Order: sequence, then structure tokens, then C-alpha cells
Amino acid sequence: MKVVISGYGKMGRMVEKILLEKNIECAGKSENITEFDPETAHESVCIDFTVPEAFRANYRFLAENFKAVVVGTTGWNDIRDEVVSYFEKCGTPMIYASNFSIGVNAFFAVTDYISSLLGKTGGYSPYIVEKHHCHKLDAPSGTARSLADIVDANMGTDVDIQSVRCGEIPGIHTIGFEGLNDRITMTHEAFSREGFARGAVEAAIKTESISGVHEFKEIVFK
Repeated sequence: MKVVISGYGKMGRMVEKILLEKNIECAGKSENITEFDPETAHESVCIDFTVPEAFRANYRFLAENFKAVVVGTTGWNDIRDEVVSYFEKCGTPMIYASNFSIGVNAFFAVTDYISSLLGKTGGYSPYIVEKHHCHKLDAPSGTARSLADIVDANMGTDVDIQSVRCGEIPGIHTIGFEGLNDRITMTHEAFSREGFARGAVEAAIKTESISGVHEFKEIVFK
């Protein structure tokens, strides 16, 4: 398998490190993926960690030219249906996630279970607090939005999300369920960006055996 990295910042360099560890060929790195060689692209999986504006401008090129695409960029949820439809039209496998950390995806599953129970009993109000480094462009984070979507679906309520941007925090997400007599809280804390990169590389490997478009949390434990 060959992998091309779109967006060679901190995440891109971490992805490259994981590829080397796993003896997966890095066929290229690009800050402007639309200038990448189409012939190499057709043989490669693209892992995209850019910024929302870049992905919005580039997703058609990705779908038209690459063998498969893994999208770790967030901040494009409002055009998700459009993006998914275009990848399906092109017949290009895509795996996307608000967070590729294996631990976070387990956190999603636990949140789904607890919020579904509390949604049946009633009496609890959910909230989310997310903290990230000062360089993060989107707020709330994609992970917080994913958590909120899960809870909204199970409890029929709009979840209050509070965002903090400070220093070099890799990512901390806390979800709470406040009741009259007790409180349930769960927290996931990332120690570094490495967990995101490892999950993205695992997703790239999974594109070899799937078709269509999938959210990582739907397939990570299968």
C-alpha cells in the first residue's frame, strides 16, 4: 500500500512517523494536494490533515484522483452530505472521523450506551466541555460535535458545549450528565497527537477491504 499525506504540519509529520514504523510506503507529502501527480495518486491512499478551507476546496480532487481517502480534517460538517455524495459518485472509498483515536472511538461507544439509558429514564441534563491548544481553528471541536450528536439522538435535547483554547493541550473532552441527586462524568484526555495519527493509518489500511463511505467509529471495532 502507498500513502500520500495531504497537509504536512504536526499531524502530517506524525502520520509519516507511523507509516515508517509500519513499513508502509509514503508516496508523497503535499501542502497543496491539487498539484500532486495524478498517476501516483491513482495508486495511493490519501490521508488528509489540512484545514477546513483546504478540504472544502480540495475534496473533489481527492475523490476524482486517489485510490481511497482518509479524512482527519474537521470543520466541514455542514457540507457532509455533499462530500459523501461526491465520493460515492466517484466510487472512491472514504473513511472520515472527527477523531481517529481508538480511545475516543471507545469513548463514543460508551457515551452512546449511557445516554441511551438515561434517555429512557429521563431526569438528566447533559453537557460537554472540550479543551484544545490555541492553534485549533474550529470550536467546538469535531469530537465534541460528534459526542453531542450521539447524546442528542438518544436524549432528544440540545447539549451545551463549552470550548477552551489554551496553550498546547492535545485534546481533553469531558461529558457530564447532571441529575437532581447525582452526576455522571466521563473524560478522555489525549497525551499527544500520536493516537490520532495511529488511528488514521489504521483507517488507511482498512480502505483496502471496504467500499463506499464510512465514519471511522462505525468500522473501527469490526
